[in-house]
Amino acid sequence: MTAPRQIDGHLILVGLPGAGKSTVGRAVARRLGRPFLDFDLEIERRVGCTVARYFARHGEQAFRALEVALTRELAAAPPMVLSPGGGWVTNPEVMALLRPPGKIVHLRLSPEAAMRRISRSRNIRPLLQEADPRAKMEHLWEARRPLYNAADAVVDVESLTSQQVTDSVVQLAHEGTPEVG
Repeated sequence: MTAPRQIDGHLILVGLPGAGKSTVGRAVARRLGRPFLDFDLEIERRVGCTVARYFARHGEQAFRALEVALTRELAAAPPMVLSPGGGWVTNPEVMALLRPPGKIVHLRLSPEAAMRRISRSRNIRPLLQEADPRAKMEHLWEARRPLYNAADAVVDVESLTSQQVTDSVVQLAHEGTPEVG
């Protein structure tokens, strides 16, 4: 019996902060036998400081420019599992750079669930360092929802375990089912 055919391009995981893009991305990459790249970690490696510090020094626009440059590099790279930052989708150019043949999967969860998840994390989210981070998360969701809706597939992660999300994304890499969960 032959293994199911995988998509030819990158598998890109998008969603609100706390959706599990990095955690799930690593597990999916292992299962698919592909490299995994977390954009934030790669950018931190390249600039020599944390994303939070870079945001504070240079602003969001400069950070988004780094994301675009990295995406341009990856457009010519062999297929990987990619985890860009939550705001990567705010630049329409970046999605077009990777698809086709890449496939974008939205790991969907509510702003409330995202806040619960990131409140347990030690990772500092630069865009949520405000007086009312919950209101900011709601704003991010409302602004990004149409962009996330442009994904090729959706996995509703709110009620799934990390293993179930991983299984669903691996299945999508093989079958292309539009919505899971």
